[in-house]
Amino acid sequence: MASQLRITIIGAGVAGLVAAYELEQLGHQVEILEGSSRIGGRIYTHRFGSDASAPFVELGAMRIPSHHRNTLSYIHQLGLDHKLETFKTLFSDAAAYHFTDAGFVRLRHAAQVLVEEFRARLAGDGYRDEEILFGTWLTAIGNAIAPANFRDSIFEDISLELLKLVKGIDLTPFLRGDHKDRFDLHGFFAAYPHIRSSSSGRLNRFIDDILNETSPDLLRLAGGMDQLVRALAERIRGPIRCGHEVVGLAVRDHDVLVDIRQGDHIVTKRCDYVLCTIPFSLLRRLRLCGFSEEKLAVIRNVQYWSATKVAFLCAEPFWVRDGIDGGASFIGGRVRQTYYPPVEGDPDRGAVLLASYTMGDDADVIGGMDPSRRHAVVLHEVSRMHPELLAPGMVRDVVSLAWGQHRWSCGGGVTRWGKDAAACEEERALAARPEKRLFFAGEHCSSTTAWMEGAIESAIHAVREITRDEPRTPVAVARHHM
Repeated sequence: MASQLRITIIGAGVAGLVAAYELEQLGHQVEILEGSSRIGGRIYTHRFGSDASAPFVELGAMRIPSHHRNTLSYIHQLGLDHKLETFKTLFSDAAAYHFTDAGFVRLRHAAQVLVEEFRARLAGDGYRDEEILFGTWLTAIGNAIAPANFRDSIFEDISLELLKLVKGIDLTPFLRGDHKDRFDLHGFFAAYPHIRSSSSGRLNRFIDDILNETSPDLLRLAGGMDQLVRALAERIRGPIRCGHEVVGLAVRDHDVLVDIRQGDHIVTKRCDYVLCTIPFSLLRRLRLCGFSEEKLAVIRNVQYWSATKVAFLCAEPFWVRDGIDGGASFIGGRVRQTYYPPVEGDPDRGAVLLASYTMGDDADVIGGMDPSRRHAVVLHEVSRMHPELLAPGMVRDVVSLAWGQHRWSCGGGVTRWGKDAAACEEERALAARPEKRLFFAGEHCSSTTAWMEGAIESAIHAVREITRDEPRTPVAVARHHM
């Protein structure tokens, strides 16, 4: 057997937990240092109570694209397959609401208003009705998902670039709805992948993100995403030490010095190997010694988007009486997206409404508010769409999390919008590149940023790097790409 390595992992998010699990499978000795009081990182299931039947909301990761094979592989290995269910997302329920210049309209009735809005902004004429519907629904999704600083540029990209690329293509097979006024964007881009590859880097990344976020094939873990975290932690033999905040790293030729805050004191630990999985938004705040200039540059420059969620525990799922069977509404304003999670557990305990989910600049506006003001603003804005929220006793509790202001994250996820494929790969490679015996993982080191898949992908890669010089037999790491 290969010699046993001793590896210290910084961060108990999904990347750190997966790496620890795989390293132990290979026979190595692992410990995890986590600065906060909880494990899971940006997998964060909040429960309105302490028992299994308590209502819950996902304040972090809440969905899994069906093509994210690494994530689904771990769910299978950890015996959680039976918990997988469909995640209903934006534009999946025709009864949900969509904000327009004419006010809130049901999604099933939104096409006429949205087409008029799109035509009013469009320079020139000469487009077929099907092309207008294509541009209309792509713009509608962009308005619902993209942060404020991207929305205007996205319309320009669609109107000036994409509409030209689809000219001459028969779009009628992708028209949907009783009146053929909806457009199947997923089917279209699957049938014509060259349209995406012909687009600019910024537009290509945008299309990729919106197709993922509005996919009909998204999945969830019934009972909460934190089941994945707990199942991984239960299988790790080495210690997971919460409350051990790393404040400095010094890279040397044959070891790494790790400075750890313990109360009012800083303790320095000499480590044979270190795997750092914390976000670069945190890492750049640490004292870093012995790093190459290239590494320091990428640590400084990786960009993170904010994400803010606000959830109400309601006395009942009033939206069901309104004909909404899950999915999400686009509310516009500062709130942006409102989701209707399935009711799990005891219905007498209430139902959770994910009242606001924002990203980027929108998330910073909401996240920068004092929590009490944040909750009041969201209640006021969402009640314009759902006045039932103002009924006495309807809102029993409120919780929110602003990842951009969160001490242990300082961001909701890495963004590479605006970069072409070559620039994205260059950043990924530099982020993942080891510094002697200091290795790196986390979604910032992956090709799939802002998803659990990226964190897991990076952990698998880091394990390979750490054990590169060790004799290997077919083990856990290899099986994820079967």
